[in-house]
Amino acid sequence: MANYIENRPWGSFEVLLDNVNYKVKTLTVRPQKRLSLQSHKRRNENWVVVAGQAYVEIDDEFLILDKGQHVFIPIGAKHRLENKGEVDLVVVETQTGDYFGEDDIVRYADDFQRT
Repeated sequence: MANYIENRPWGSFEVLLDNVNYKVKTLTVRPQKRLSLQSHKRRNENWVVVAGQAYVEIDDEFLILDKGQHVFIPIGAKHRLENKGEVDLVVVETQTGDYFGEDDIVRYADDFQRT
């Protein structure tokens, strides 16, 4: 299944490709919003910023990424994506691993009280 959009409290994501070996999404993070601090047990993620500026937390490291820059998030790493700007942040996310379901999320902190 591919090419569907899901809304989230922080913005939305669109699934562009979804197959047995990888999944590709675009994440749109609204201004002043952030995703939960989370990890995954069965997938890696690679984020490429295509619009806006990303504030990224990976374990104890903090990065600022501009358009065209990217970061790799390994399986098990605690990570978070944040938009501190005034325009939408758009990131292309490529997932690799052996499972890509939305239930492979362990949340440690969340602005929207999701568990």
